[in-house]
Amino acid sequence: MTELQRSLFELQDLKYRDFQSKLLPKTEKEKIIGVRTPILRKFAKEFAQTKEAQNFLQELPHQYYEENNLHLMLVTQICDYKKCLKEVTQFLPYIDNWATCDLPLPKCFEKHKAELIVDVKNWIASNDTYTIRYGIGVLLRLYLDEDFKDEYPKLVSAVISDEYYVNMMIAWYFATALAKQWEAVIGYLKDRKLPEWVHRKTIQKAMESNRITEEQKAELRGLR
Repeated sequence: MTELQRSLFELQDLKYRDFQSKLLPKTEKEKIIGVRTPILRKFAKEFAQTKEAQNFLQELPHQYYEENNLHLMLVTQICDYKKCLKEVTQFLPYIDNWATCDLPLPKCFEKHKAELIVDVKNWIASNDTYTIRYGIGVLLRLYLDEDFKDEYPKLVSAVISDEYYVNMMIAWYFATALAKQWEAVIGYLKDRKLPEWVHRKTIQKAMESNRITEEQKAELRGLR
């Protein structure tokens, strides 16, 4: 066991490990240490100041779920956009669960949207489940407001996958898009451009949203 792993096990909460294991059915329980996210974030901030942190980012693949989360938490602290993007791109193929994939994005991404979109499109075009999910997640978080373009939902709708975690992200994207860009995306449901499961899940998620008006929900009910 490495010194880092020993430090993580000192933060272990077995009840939380059991809880987290139920949320990550595809991850072996033995690979989950059981460190609560706020505690891991605090640890990441402190660990980022050490020389060992840079070595850790190059030691792939990692053994434990928390090590993967720590990896992305360290990357999100990188202010230099090109360096940060390089680290993200290098790590994406090693992500093996939705929770790690959905961690907060690097703050520097927000200032480089025009450049980043090229990589986002490449990620979405990938054959890797969590690289695709990550790419769609970036579109959801950064490109549904003033940077929205009609080509983006078209890009997401073109993704055809049998993977649950990809299809769930597609539904999440369109449900959020309905709240922010209703006129631009409602046609995808009216014309049934999405796979049936994604179509129904999108409506379900949108119906649960407080950002969707009652009038809009009434229209969505008719599209089930």
